[in-house]
This record gives sequence, structure tokens and C-alpha cells, in this order.
Amino acid sequence: MIFRHATIDDIETLTSLLNRSYRGESSRAGWTSEADLLSGKRIDEAGLFQLFNDPDSLILIAQTNEIITATIHAHRKLDSVHFGLFAVEPTLQGNGIGKAMLSYAESEANHTWKINTAIMEVITHRVELIEYYERRGYKRTGEVIPFPKSDLWDIQVDSLEFAILSKEFKSIYS
Repeated sequence: MIFRHATIDDIETLTSLLNRSYRGESSRAGWTSEADLLSGKRIDEAGLFQLFNDPDSLILIAQTNEIITATIHAHRKLDSVHFGLFAVEPTLQGNGIGKAMLSYAESEANHTWKINTAIMEVITHRVELIEYYERRGYKRTGEVIPFPKSDLWDIQVDSLEFAILSKEFKSIYS
């Protein structure tokens, strides 16, 4: 498995990976599906294109044998990095790819922006996912924010919210 920064040429593949990892029947092959919480798309190509044009964004990928197997978006905000759009091919989840991808993203954020604080938003209904991040050193901040509305998706449950998690990771610059 190799890690690299995504390019514009990866947009179509990444859009497909993100949508099949989060939504619809294909997402049920993994353990991170949101199919019971949300319908529709997670993101479209236009949304990814905007992220590529943001100078404070990195889209990182893992690939095996030329096939993209995981991705994560890192967005610099002041003195922290916000991680999102974290996806692993559903049929490959549970094999350590996500753990390695997250570690690479933390390292790249630290190297690129000299940042050692990470923030992420996780749906509160996804207790097993929050526990996964807690095993990786993330802690709940106690802050909860509403889940956003979008033309891309429909919320299928009441009271969908994000829990905010944070982590201080070792800086290579301290």
C-alpha cells in the first residue's frame, strides 16, 4: 500500500469511493455505513473539485496495485486540521487500511502545516465509529452540532448531530 496526495485526475474515482463507502446498499459491505441514517450522495464531483481548489485542503489517498482503497480530506483551520471525507473501500474495511490512512493524514498535516491538533465531526448515532477514533487517541470535546442539510442527501432519522472529537498528536517540529 502506498500513500499519496490525490490529483484532479482522481476526482471521479474518489467520488465513487466516497459514495459507496457511506451510502446505499454497497456501503453495507463495511462497518461504516450511514445507509440507515441518510440517503442520497455523500459528495459529488463538483464538491470534490472545490476542495482541490482550496489552498488549505489536502486530499490524501491510499492505493494498492494502482487501485485507490482509501481517502481522507484534511482542511487547515487556524492552528488545527479538520479531517473529513474519510473512507475505506467497504469490502476492505477491518484490515488496518483506515488506521494507516489516518496516521498518514496526521503526519502529512503536521509536516505540511506544522499542526499537531486534529478535529473531526462524527455522527453521534455512530457509537462504534466514535469508539474507533477514541482507540486512535481522539477524545470527545463535549460539543455537539446539528447535521447540515444538503440537496445531496436526505436525513432518515430524527436528531442527527455531530459529536466533535479532537486529538493532540506528536509534532515532528517540537
